[in-house]
Amino acid sequence: MPTTILDCSDIDQYLGKPITSSRIREPISNNDIRRWAHAMHYPNLLHYDPTYAEESRYARLVSMQSFPCAVDDGMGVAPACVGRVPDSHLLFGGEEWWFEERRVSGGDWIFNERVPFDYVVKETKLAGPTCFQRGDNFYTNQHGQLLAKQRSTAIRYNAAAGAANVDKSQFDEPEWTDPELDALEERKLGWIRMLRELGHQERCWDDVNVGDQLPERVFGPHSVASFTTEWRAWIINTWGAVTCRKLDLAALGYTPEMAGYENDPDMLLANPELTDGAYYGPSRGHLFPKYARRIGMPRAYGYGGAMGAWVIDYMSGWAGEHGMVVHSVANFRGPALSGDVTVQTAEVVAKSLDDKGRHLVQVKHLMQTHKGTTMATGTAEIALPARPA
Repeated sequence: MPTTILDCSDIDQYLGKPITSSRIREPISNNDIRRWAHAMHYPNLLHYDPTYAEESRYARLVSMQSFPCAVDDGMGVAPACVGRVPDSHLLFGGEEWWFEERRVSGGDWIFNERVPFDYVVKETKLAGPTCFQRGDNFYTNQHGQLLAKQRSTAIRYNAAAGAANVDKSQFDEPEWTDPELDALEERKLGWIRMLRELGHQERCWDDVNVGDQLPERVFGPHSVASFTTEWRAWIINTWGAVTCRKLDLAALGYTPEMAGYENDPDMLLANPELTDGAYYGPSRGHLFPKYARRIGMPRAYGYGGAMGAWVIDYMSGWAGEHGMVVHSVANFRGPALSGDVTVQTAEVVAKSLDDKGRHLVQVKHLMQTHKGTTMATGTAEIALPARPA
């Protein structure tokens, strides 16, 4: 196979300069929040049951911490995808979050200001020379208050090189027997029981010890249907819900079958079906194995933006409504493939008091498939209430 050349020089002119953003046309609704919880497989009553939420510290239904990403037109990766990289494709490589203690509820607005940050080119098994590009998202509310900052990493690589290295042994989905699926459902209940038992109580910093293991979270098997449910939870994927920015995907270097008119504002007026990335354009590989294999994925696969939400929701759910994730790092190592099951675990590795007086626990988290293949690794700091001295 000839040596792959990856020309990333066009990126330089965009670094440090804000890029345009798409804007939601109506304020956030409770159903936007519910839809996100549903799509992210996050059965926390605080985010979809108004009776339960009214008895909480918030006295209303509120969003989960991962929700700001739902308003973005690129799942948070847009500022990490600027500049032309010829004949390339993009995968979500990971993200870092910094959170403020503000939640979103029905009637609020979320805005996103985006700034490309940096990039570096490294050799990878996926496609040889590969660009790891980063960009920042600043999510604010209608009062101009910062909700969260997200630094996303995009992996940009030669599409043909990725296709040449696709793992053909992974083309077929695993088959699950009925008893195996029943056992999976029982494992899933362990996480749900933890949420229900904690309820509106505080998880106190004093009661958490270094070496404690967070309860495992299990969901799946993933499928084209579950990936589609995730896709539909991004507000922009409902026709007319967002004032879309104009974006030339071919000019960014996407190959012809992966460029198309995803979220194109002019095509939305002419033929909106062509703007749906689930069927056409750079996102079609998530649902169609034919196109997944053209960019190096063996079969239908999940969204990096969803994986990032799974990480945050996992730790936020454990912290409870009186705690919060203040900082999170997630490095994505492999996708959620159709037919696979995702298992999340974490360990408390330190406790501290920060310069703001917050009582923090540090955790190392791990996301794996049911076979033990690593999907994501990372760390997080979680603020928990402490007992009065």
